[in-house]
Amino acid sequence: MAIQGLVDWRGNPVKKKRHGGVRTSYFINFMVMTVNIAIVANMLNLVNYLRGTMHMGISSSSTTVTNFIGASCGFALLGAFLSDSYITRFKTIIIFGPVEFLGYALLALQARLPSLHPPVCEINRQQNCEQVHGFNSALLFIALYTIAFGEGCVRAALPSLGGDQFDDEDPVESQLKASFFNWFTFGISLGGFIGLTLLVWIENKKGWDIGFGVSALAVLLGVLAVASGVSFYRIQIPKGSPLTRIMQVFVAAFKKRKLVLPENLDQLQHNSKDIEVLPHTKGFEFLDKASINHGDTGTWSCTVTQVEETKIVLRMLPILISSVLGYIPSPLLLTLTVQQGSTMNTRLGKIHISPASLFVIPLIFQMVILVIYDQFIVPFARRITGYIGGITNLQRVGIGFAAMSLATCVAALVEWKRKNIVEEHGLEDFETGVPMSVFWLGVQFFLLGIVDVTSFVGLLEFFNGEASRGMKSIGTAIFWCVLGLASLLGTFLVDMVNKATRHGDSGRGWLGGANLNKSHLDRFYWLLTVLELVALLNYLYWAKRYVYRHDPRVPQQLTEIYDKVSSQTGEVAAI
Repeated sequence: MAIQGLVDWRGNPVKKKRHGGVRTSYFINFMVMTVNIAIVANMLNLVNYLRGTMHMGISSSSTTVTNFIGASCGFALLGAFLSDSYITRFKTIIIFGPVEFLGYALLALQARLPSLHPPVCEINRQQNCEQVHGFNSALLFIALYTIAFGEGCVRAALPSLGGDQFDDEDPVESQLKASFFNWFTFGISLGGFIGLTLLVWIENKKGWDIGFGVSALAVLLGVLAVASGVSFYRIQIPKGSPLTRIMQVFVAAFKKRKLVLPENLDQLQHNSKDIEVLPHTKGFEFLDKASINHGDTGTWSCTVTQVEETKIVLRMLPILISSVLGYIPSPLLLTLTVQQGSTMNTRLGKIHISPASLFVIPLIFQMVILVIYDQFIVPFARRITGYIGGITNLQRVGIGFAAMSLATCVAALVEWKRKNIVEEHGLEDFETGVPMSVFWLGVQFFLLGIVDVTSFVGLLEFFNGEASRGMKSIGTAIFWCVLGLASLLGTFLVDMVNKATRHGDSGRGWLGGANLNKSHLDRFYWLLTVLELVALLNYLYWAKRYVYRHDPRVPQQLTEIYDKVSSQTGEVAAI
């Protein structure tokens, strides 16, 4: 049985029994794991490299990392545009995966050669510490943004390629698709766990050059894995730029603004050759005029499906904006918590624990709870609520944002305690050696893990599921843009807070300078707590009013089928 709009790698119509399904998700999730071995570990440990090897200050190293995260998410838009419009999602991965490999290779080269980074200094007292500058600084940022470019394009295509392997019109495959996104996130968590236990240890003990080299090899291995499954994929046929189609609707609606909509909306212009034929919906009536059949052709001839694609994007905008505001504390907590840990007692008996490796606590939690959630909680909740996923995607996101506000509150309390210990022992002029266990940071990391289990998966599935078939990569890119814009706004917030709180002869703000013991990080965390609570209330307002494109409830007659599929998914996962 062929599926409209999908072909195999040779361009022939796909066959359900041969192409797509759970089997193809193995190749995709393997790359998800290997890529995240590199990106998760380096995203959290990079701030130590920037401070310890490149001798950057607190705010500059933190903002460099958040800008890097933001750029990689921003580049996802480019990858989505290319994969939806011209080169397919599979080719996007094959082309831009090696670009990410090149970025890690450049970082490894710079870390290897002493002439490409500042000389070693007494970092504890910042004596004769020269910050990276000139050519070496340029090389550092070229390498970082090469990684961001490749990573962004790949991350836009990977989940969308996975989603293409399941038919939304088939009730069995629809449930498998919902399960795929849980296992997709499990792959991210597993990769992060391996990266934070093995790769971080390699970087801290064996050298940053070896660590970045291993990161490059992990990315390359993932690309080879996806390439090896080429004969099994269902590949979406690009039908031109969805962004162009949206612009056509706005222009056509403006040109036809004086026309009157027909009473019978079936008289609006349809096209059976569209990738997915979308029915007319209420709302944004001014856009409906774009599809009036007025004898025009070419650029100003829009179909109902084009208009509905545009409506989908407009309806998602309030969720997009409110989610960006809700996610602002996440990248800041990640980078600043690692810097907190670098000043504390990082030993567990005779074992030295890197602060970045603390994130294994929520990662282990994520992997366990994702399996429990997918196999047990969802079927149980489905019987009570009637929703395919147990709860709706937006409800899942709301739970995550509530956990985020609690995480910032806990972080403020822990930092207040750490600062008191610093003052009691007279350690204001030192950057390490605070006699307080690094495991005090475990609670805020644990709460961030809850955020990823709920908000991360919920938003990913929401934007991918609500987007039309011809805009799946754009939908995924919108999700990454939530994280990217949140990172960039986090950088802006740090800069604004530093400028607004400068005082005294030093002219430093709350997060100014290179010594965390002289900062006021606790005050900044309290500010984040207040902002997150406001963002949560704003999100709940818009989420409550959103109407899903597809009814998230399970038809009563299909409940047993869905439960059976969940059981089969668990058996496949165990294998």
